[in-house]
Amino acid sequence: MIKVELFDGRLVVMEPMWHKALSTESGFCKAVVAAGLLSEQQMLRAAKRYRLGCSRQGGVIYWQIDAHERIHDGKVMYYRADCHRDKRRNPNWVSSLLQRRYQWPDHPRASHCLFGLHLLRSTAVVAVVEAEKSAVILSEWRPDWLWLATGGLGEVQPEKFRPLRGHRVVLYPDTDPEGTAYRRWCEAAQTVQQQLWWEGCQPIYVSPFLEQHASLEQKQRKIDLIDYFSRAI
Repeated sequence: MIKVELFDGRLVVMEPMWHKALSTESGFCKAVVAAGLLSEQQMLRAAKRYRLGCSRQGGVIYWQIDAHERIHDGKVMYYRADCHRDKRRNPNWVSSLLQRRYQWPDHPRASHCLFGLHLLRSTAVVAVVEAEKSAVILSEWRPDWLWLATGGLGEVQPEKFRPLRGHRVVLYPDTDPEGTAYRRWCEAAQTVQQQLWWEGCQPIYVSPFLEQHASLEQKQRKIDLIDYFSRAI
């Protein structure tokens, strides 16, 4: 039976489920290599680093594990051969799958955290992007920084940044024609810096790189750093 506990009023799984699912056989991992974004060796390192899993249907499992090895949840996502998300298949959460399997009555909601948080170390410069895919690839492109992901624009929530106290934090929003994502990240950063628990910490830098360098066509496609730099590969 899976060992579960409550953490801050939310459900977390203590059993290291990712051991069983650790794999580079997902459609995501294969697409990253096929697209030339990472070599097979780089993909293997990144998969081990982020403990990527693979579902029975070939979806990648992005485990959300905190610095205390608590599994907050796992997101199952599917990708096309071009390494973009397959929008015909909705993402799913491992917590929802477990609830259906074990029929937990009135179970609390899962406690989500930043993707990659288990890698946090005292000296790291922490860079935060939106997509888990981007964090995985960028961890090989620029390994001197620690790359985390929120998992979506709606997951840019100030409380999730609490574990990053004491670190130099750089945020890299996706871009869009209206600048909505950039403004949302700026607002979140400002909110974090106003919290008592952030007092005495370095200011959070929200990078305007894509806002300044992406073309209108790229902004209409709502690209991220991987989309922008993969043009040169």
